[in-house]
Amino acid sequence: MVRSFRRGALAAVAALSLAPLAACAAGNKAQSLEVKPDSQSVTVGDIQVQNAFVLTKSGGPATVSARLFNNGSTDQTLQAVQLSGGLTAQLSAADGGSTITVPAHGTVLLGGQGNPAAVISSGAESLQDGNVQNAVFNFSSTGAVALPVNVTPAAGFFEPYGPSSLPTTAVPTDTATASATPGGTASPGGTATPSDTASPSDTATP
Repeated sequence: MVRSFRRGALAAVAALSLAPLAACAAGNKAQSLEVKPDSQSVTVGDIQVQNAFVLTKSGGPATVSARLFNNGSTDQTLQAVQLSGGLTAQLSAADGGSTITVPAHGTVLLGGQGNPAAVISSGAESLQDGNVQNAVFNFSSTGAVALPVNVTPAAGFFEPYGPSSLPTTAVPTDTATASATPGGTASPGGTATPSDTASPSDTATP
C-alpha cells in the first residue's frame, strides 16, 4: 500500500517536471506556426514593403506585386519601381491615373483586379523565372526602399495578381465604335434635303 502510494507520488512529480518542457515545446512550435510573409519584408522610415514578387507571363508583360504600408501620419506617393538591368515599371493607379498614393496609417496592394499596377512591358523577356531581382521602390518622402524579390510565373496562387489581371486592350474598341457613331451626326446630309427647296425651278415656270 505504501509502495504503491510512493510510486504514484513519483509518477506525479515526474509528470509535473515534464510539463514545462512540453509547454515550452508547444510554445516554440506555436511561434513557428505564426503567419509570416512569403518573401522578405523591408522597413525604411514610415514605409514597409512586404510580399514583393515579379510575376511573369509567357510572351507578355510582367507585373510587380507587393503590399505597401505607410505607418506615418502623412500620405506618400509611390513614384517609381525599378529592377535590375535598368527595368522600370509603368505605374498606374486603380482609377487609371499615374499617381499611386499610400495613405497615412494605411496600406496599398500592387497588382490584382481593381488595384494599382506596376507593369514592366519593355524588357520583360529578360526576366527569368526562379531568379532574384533587386527591386527599388521610390516614395515621395521616404525615398528608396530596396529589397530582393523573386521572379515567378503568374500561375496558381499568383495568377490573380499577374499580367492577366490587367485591363484588356479590347475596351478601347467600344470608345472607337462610339466615336464612329458620330457619323450619325454626319446624317446632316439629311439636312441637305433642302435640295427640295431648289424646286423653286417650279416657281420659274411662270
